[in-house]
Amino acid sequence: MGTTQLETVPEPKYWHLKTVLSEALDSDFAVGEILPNERELAARFGVARATLRQALEQLELEGRLQRRRGVGTTVAPPRVGVSVGTEQHDWPGTAGDAWQAVDCAVATPPLAAARLLDAEPLAEVHTVRRIRTTHGQPVAAELLYVPASSVPDLTAIDAPSGPARARSVLRELQRLDLEGQDRAVELGSARADDAKELDRLPGAPVLVVTTRYFSRGRTVAVSVATYRADTCRLTFGDSGDVQISHDGHRQAS
Repeated sequence: MGTTQLETVPEPKYWHLKTVLSEALDSDFAVGEILPNERELAARFGVARATLRQALEQLELEGRLQRRRGVGTTVAPPRVGVSVGTEQHDWPGTAGDAWQAVDCAVATPPLAAARLLDAEPLAEVHTVRRIRTTHGQPVAAELLYVPASSVPDLTAIDAPSGPARARSVLRELQRLDLEGQDRAVELGSARADDAKELDRLPGAPVLVVTTRYFSRGRTVAVSVATYRADTCRLTFGDSGDVQISHDGHRQAS
């Protein structure tokens, strides 16, 4: 990582330093590599540690760095693409799915999910919990709500509980003909349970992606996936050829 003269730069020092550090992350560091300590970095660039901290905090907000307890500040992996186009037409759990089944329970879904399913407010559904990781770090958590009527052949004998039960629900769901799906994305704040699974503080910014799956002329499943906003990007279009990346540049995939 080289040095730069910051004294004559008209923009705030921390902002220019952020740009210099960002370029260095692309050229001099690998994903997961630990940065030198603040004292060394501040001396190398001739800035106060307060200025350095501002630059590091901004890079963390942009998803370029991760601060890991007991480890230090590391280079973050590339952002995970979250497609909001219409090109995807697959059930959850199909081949190539990046999610890992964690658990499954029979429970009453939140009112918003029940409404999307056209279910009675107190009706219980299969609730599949899944997690998505990249480079060993959690980036998203999902709750998939599946009414019993969508998987009528599911039996407790085949998979009584846990990940096996979750995988069984997903397999039964894939027996249906998928007629379509729609997806909505909104910015939210991590709830306590989401924050714990995603290794974030409660209230951290997240992207909430709600997907409805249609078969037999009705909604047969609803997915609510919570993505870490600092590790994900949105992808648009039927071909997925436009991406919004962490540095703000549009790229062809």
